[in-house]
Amino acid sequence: MPEFDILDNPIWAALTTDHQALASSHGRARRYSAEVSPFVALETPTAAAFADLSALVAREETVGMCTADPIEVPSGWQLLRTRPLEQMICPTLKTSVFSSPLELGAADLPAMLVLTAATQPGPFHPATIQTGRYFGIRADDGRLVAMAGERLKAHPFTEISAVCTDPDFRGRGYAKSLVEFLINLIFSEGRTPFLHVKAENQAVSLYQRLGFHIRRTMHLTLIARR
Repeated sequence: MPEFDILDNPIWAALTTDHQALASSHGRARRYSAEVSPFVALETPTAAAFADLSALVAREETVGMCTADPIEVPSGWQLLRTRPLEQMICPTLKTSVFSSPLELGAADLPAMLVLTAATQPGPFHPATIQTGRYFGIRADDGRLVAMAGERLKAHPFTEISAVCTDPDFRGRGYAKSLVEFLINLIFSEGRTPFLHVKAENQAVSLYQRLGFHIRRTMHLTLIARR
């Protein structure tokens, strides 16, 4: 049985395991490059760790943290926004998959950026595809109308993220088929899927039908260095 406690600090866990190659580090602080993700992490949210983070973040740059408990932001930082997120885990494979969506790559990036800008599934930047594999569905006219992929990877967990569908194509089961495909892919590699979602998002019920359950409420905190 995997040790779920590492997901109490999932960004730190990713940047110190599978995503070490994507990490910039200083003392007790880690971050992705701004082109990949706005996410940063502290080993523990102490004043000393925030001082280490100051070496990695430019003045007035906005970055985000995801933690199990609310964070007290010290002087030198501006608290911009906080909000709860439900962290959901899929501990066992519930469904078998028969679809094989299109794997997306660098050539698809302009269309991916258009789709995520229109649907706002969470931060998606020009180099976010470095975090994992992304898959999509195209309409008959070639437009990318749905996608989903992998974001945080913290052994033995893989986060499903950027699940989105063009509003004109919703209700066709595209998100469900993409998430089912990713669940099966992640399990085939001996890993466990997880994700983060707003509590009010209607997708929560879809994820529950696919085998996810809420592990705990997490806290997303947006801050800027003064």
